[in-house]
Amino acid sequence: MSFDLNDKSFWDAAQLETELKRVSDICNGCRRCYNLCPSFNDLIDRLDKESVDGDAEKLTAENFKSVTDLCYQCKLCYNHCPYTPPHRWKIDFPRLMLRSKAVETKNKGQSRQDRFLGQVDRLGKLGSMFAPMVNWINRNRLNRWMMEKFLGIHRDRILPSYAAETFRSWFDKRRAASGSSSENKIALFYTCTVNYHEPEVGRACVRVLEKNGIQVASPEQRCCGMPFLDGGDIESTKNNARANVQSLYCLVQRGYEIVVPGPTCSYMLKREYPMLIEGEAVQKVAAKTLDICEYLMRLHNEGKLVTSFAKGMGRIAYQIPCHLRAQNIGYKSRDLMQLIPDTTVQLIEKCAAIDGTWGLKQQYFDLSLKVAEPLLREIHDGRPDFVVSDCSLAGLQIQQGMGQKPLHPVQILERAYGLEAETRE
Repeated sequence: MSFDLNDKSFWDAAQLETELKRVSDICNGCRRCYNLCPSFNDLIDRLDKESVDGDAEKLTAENFKSVTDLCYQCKLCYNHCPYTPPHRWKIDFPRLMLRSKAVETKNKGQSRQDRFLGQVDRLGKLGSMFAPMVNWINRNRLNRWMMEKFLGIHRDRILPSYAAETFRSWFDKRRAASGSSSENKIALFYTCTVNYHEPEVGRACVRVLEKNGIQVASPEQRCCGMPFLDGGDIESTKNNARANVQSLYCLVQRGYEIVVPGPTCSYMLKREYPMLIEGEAVQKVAAKTLDICEYLMRLHNEGKLVTSFAKGMGRIAYQIPCHLRAQNIGYKSRDLMQLIPDTTVQLIEKCAAIDGTWGLKQQYFDLSLKVAEPLLREIHDGRPDFVVSDCSLAGLQIQQGMGQKPLHPVQILERAYGLEAETRE
């Protein structure tokens, strides 16, 4: 069935189990996604047990809970699957897992772990307000032991540092660059990660866009809602979606396009918001949303991108995030960086397996690192000058495995343009 939140049968546990068995039977016959992620491996291994012998009807609700919990919503199986809509079987495995999580949360309540991990904006405001102290606390071994015990966040997982000055504060204090074109206007959906943890990525976005004569606006916004969705909290996700759509639609009506530096957030605006809420506004916001490198490559294809780079960037190992691959927009970030002279880009299509809140959780930490081993090995073997990913969560995993924090592709452009002196503002 479709992901229809207004359909009573959507929330019915018995009908959900019927759908899980139908889809599992089809997946068992296909097996194309075996070894794609832990969720599919768990499903197929359960189907292969002698007591089940391939009969999906014999799988229990507890079996499906395990499959659901192991899905970290990378979305790659959707593009991999030959039976997605409009095929008559209408397989949408990621959304079936979201439905399963949502029904469980509605019937049994949300775990303390998921409730905590969903409060991104609240934690971000407090974290930035008291950044030095919070960052010290997040590195303190005793506190990390307590976080693991009471919140289920693994004591060894590297957590992003909070910035004392948020991106929003920086943007509101600055003057827009002169020469920005009124014809090319974008609304920067800067993301909560950029705002509270990586304002340097937001600053690079603004500088690169203004270097190319783009007028940049920074509308009011909330977290895209992905952490809520991961935890099965549909209503909180919808509340954030409505607030963001209302803010962004006002600018879309004035001729702005929406540009996003975070692939999970652009995916949410493009694909998940129209599923969650109705109306013309959400459809137009989705249609006008682009990943930032997608937008910059469009400028290049129109002959409008500034290509007078000041220096080359050497060897780059570039991990393309799953949520960019899921958008089917091609390799825009790689193509953009390859425009820089004296620069070679090694494309790595390997999952970091930290997607959303999943890789932060104590129970999945070791499995997360195991899934990420091919990615980390390929980066290591390439011996790059720079490691790059559009995804801050993938960056956490790379930092965890290699001790090196990656850059965003737009930060590479910022350096290649020679704008890095401005980073000391």
